Amino acid sequence: MDSVKRRCFPQDFVFGTASSAYQFEGAASTDGKGPSIWDTFTHKHPEKIEDGSNGDVAADSYNRYKQDVAIMKEMGFDAYRFSIAWSRILPNGKLSGGVNEKGIEYYNNLINEVIANGIEPYVTLFHWDLPQSLQDEYQGFMSDQIINDFQDYTELCFKEFGDRVKHWITLNEPYIFILQSYVRGEFAPCSCHSQHSFDSIKGDCGNEPYIVGHNQILAHAVVVKLYKTKYQAQQKGKIGIVQASNWCVPYSDGEEDKRATSRVIDFSIGWFLHPLVYGDYPSIMRSVVKERLPKFTEEETILIRESFDFLGFNYYTTNYVKDSSSEDITEPSYLTDLCATITTERDGIPIGPKAGPSSWLASYPQGLKDMLIYVKNNYKNPIIYITENGCLDFDKTPMDKLINDEDRIKYFNDHLYSISESIKDGGRVKGYFVWSLLDNFEWSMGFSHRFGLHYIDFYHNNLGRIPKASAKWFQNFLKNLEDVQQD
Repeated sequence: MDSVKRRCFPQDFVFGTASSAYQFEGAASTDGKGPSIWDTFTHKHPEKIEDGSNGDVAADSYNRYKQDVAIMKEMGFDAYRFSIAWSRILPNGKLSGGVNEKGIEYYNNLINEVIANGIEPYVTLFHWDLPQSLQDEYQGFMSDQIINDFQDYTELCFKEFGDRVKHWITLNEPYIFILQSYVRGEFAPCSCHSQHSFDSIKGDCGNEPYIVGHNQILAHAVVVKLYKTKYQAQQKGKIGIVQASNWCVPYSDGEEDKRATSRVIDFSIGWFLHPLVYGDYPSIMRSVVKERLPKFTEEETILIRESFDFLGFNYYTTNYVKDSSSEDITEPSYLTDLCATITTERDGIPIGPKAGPSSWLASYPQGLKDMLIYVKNNYKNPIIYITENGCLDFDKTPMDKLINDEDRIKYFNDHLYSISESIKDGGRVKGYFVWSLLDNFEWSMGFSHRFGLHYIDFYHNNLGRIPKASAKWFQNFLKNLEDVQQD
């Protein structure tokens, strides 16, 4: 694939880096922060984290944010996408439980530091770290009570930070939150039978995923309405949502596999995007899930339709899809509703280069372009930001190879090229955010998977930030330098 340059993109195209509170901040119980479901999960179920680690310290960005922002400035990034930890500013999840002024102070300091360095903040309001108190009280997103509490929390954020934050994201990847937490049982709050996996279905997850998804869509829409009616005119910001967008291609040229691929796309991207654009779930979901899929009232349809200024998409990889509709189904679940087998390989050959045989991530930049064109053609060509894109290495890889990460450089080059091609084809992509500035706590993978432009030794060296070859490449890319120095 051709070498990509900064000049291949519009002058106002935004380049940034992305993070999330639990993965980066650490300071898990510092300065009045309340516990989140991830604090609880990692301590109660360390066996579910690949290396038994947790985010108590993570990358320690709570204490080192000035250093991290200085790195972004030096590299030439335009923007920084980060999330606010709900339980850091509302330790009990609710306004009635009291506001933690130390938490407000931290995010004010971070936002001010970002802006002072010429970087624009893009703020995610919910990146999976729900206050544990709300999970305990009413099972979090399983209850529609979450909608009012989420509205109260987000309004506090608009009041405190909205004079400076001009890009808000309500939810990060509701699809992955549901798939990993309420179907596979691998993420907090580990609901709906923790023994679920993609290959072994036990118990009944026929209802919970759809209930949680329904409540997330309504919570998002209520917050967007709040912002647009009460704050947008004065604060002059934009608000949107981030979707997971791993792409799918048919396993074969057979019609069954093509239909299965379309079905999987509707049950993932379409599950959330179709209601937000057209006011209801995709028709295939209605016909397959039937009465287990909640219904929107007329008022809710009006509320959710076109409830965004922009859409974020996180893209990492593409999978093959094989039809499995002929298999017997003993009890319904989200996975059996798909009637499909999802795999990274065909005839033993992965769809693209991988860090290792066990990796879930195969580099397939064509999938990013195809996804963007699909959204353009099927969902009214919305304004889009690629809010995450990145390449993993395994922690056990020799350190010199982790630092000299040539595969990551190629991954970024090829995916940026695909974005530039999609823009030429009429897609309205306005920005790109690298996942991630630093190696960090990667959810159930702990510190065993590394995505950072900067290496962090989580076990020695006081969490020092060491630039990888990809950091130098990206710095030169952003500064329009032709030759990338690897020394």
